[in-house]
Amino acid sequence: MRDETVILEKAISATDEPVGLGGPRSLHLSAHLPIPKYLSQTYWWAYLHPLGVRVFERQWLVNLILWGNFGRLRESVLRELDGTKPSQVLQIACVYGNLTDRIVDRLGRAGHLHVVDVAPVQLKNLTEKLSDASRVTLHHQDSTQLEFPDASFDQVVVFFLLHEQPEAARARTVAEAARVVKPGGKLIFVDYHRPRRLNPFRYIMQPILRTLEPFAMDLWQKEIEDLMPAAIPPLRVQKRTTFGGLYQKVVMTF
Repeated sequence: MRDETVILEKAISATDEPVGLGGPRSLHLSAHLPIPKYLSQTYWWAYLHPLGVRVFERQWLVNLILWGNFGRLRESVLRELDGTKPSQVLQIACVYGNLTDRIVDRLGRAGHLHVVDVAPVQLKNLTEKLSDASRVTLHHQDSTQLEFPDASFDQVVVFFLLHEQPEAARARTVAEAARVVKPGGKLIFVDYHRPRRLNPFRYIMQPILRTLEPFAMDLWQKEIEDLMPAAIPPLRVQKRTTFGGLYQKVVMTF
């Protein structure tokens, strides 16, 4: 894994250079793919600066940020994934913590996980923590303009990404995620949600989100389902909230 990481570090500054990852799989880092403004202007400190990546890539810290709910939310995603048959799964955006490794374990030897992220530093970070890179393919892509053909994946996971995007980018991400799901497949969202009135975190989280996550409050006002394009309607939508309504899981079946 260390050799693969060194190769990837060199490729960060290259243009469209293939990078070996886990045997025959390869990652192409493109110098022509810009970092979105909402990421570079709002979240540079958490996702783009190398020091920020080192600080936040701690399991205990990710769990603390989610008020002790990371494991519960992660497991809710894993329960939606079918590990009994060969599956192609897409994770849109890298995630701090061990979600990716646990998805790989859930899929078993027959399944394969694809991860996309627009930030090379996030892809580099993921290679350093993967336990089994042979069953993961990384893609340097923007979630609002995926390069995969229609109906490419059995399941698609979007874990705490939408609240970081302004409305236009969020809608495009949802549309692209739906586009690449196979008929009969699942699209799984986990993100923030408006807490119930009696939940004290409703009042604790408002100033936190408004200060650090300026787009997150949109998810308190609008349903993820309402972002779905009319041309790709899901056959079924299941929504469940946890922790007094602060978090939501929305599963769409196509």
